[in-house]
Amino acid sequence: MEKKNQNIRIDKGGKYLTFTLADEDYGIEILKVKEIIGMMPITTLPQTPDFVKGVVNLRGKVIPVVDLRLKFGMTCHDYTERTCIIVVEISGPSGSTMMGIVVDSVSEVVQIRGDDIEETPKFGAKLDTEYILSMAKTEGHVKILLDIDRVLTADELSLALKAA
Repeated sequence: MEKKNQNIRIDKGGKYLTFTLADEDYGIEILKVKEIIGMMPITTLPQTPDFVKGVVNLRGKVIPVVDLRLKFGMTCHDYTERTCIIVVEISGPSGSTMMGIVVDSVSEVVQIRGDDIEETPKFGAKLDTEYILSMAKTEGHVKILLDIDRVLTADELSLALKAA
């Protein structure tokens, strides 16, 4: 059984794009990232949750944009010159789609070894941590590795895609 856990950890090792939200470090598997763009005008949409900022026109393709700070229940703050949109490809019930996520700043691409990745701690039934892939220990810090496919629920994803 111990061997199985080690295989799971090794499978999660790889390259991650790291970014910050409210002074915390996060990471997304690099294969999910399509590009990083600076902030651009976002067309707001009526009757969508606060975290759905709207849509952008990215080279003729309309993609929904979600503010991760708001999605995660963090305080909202003004965008700065370091704020950017990470365009990711997420897999949902109806296939793959492109989506923009607003983050405070992008840090770097890092190689994280499977040995440095631990399972997400269990916080009890009241706290939803489904979107957290695992925790990575790097240079004395902890990075929260996100399962970007689970950050939005199926209903939220459907709503964002309808908006786009």
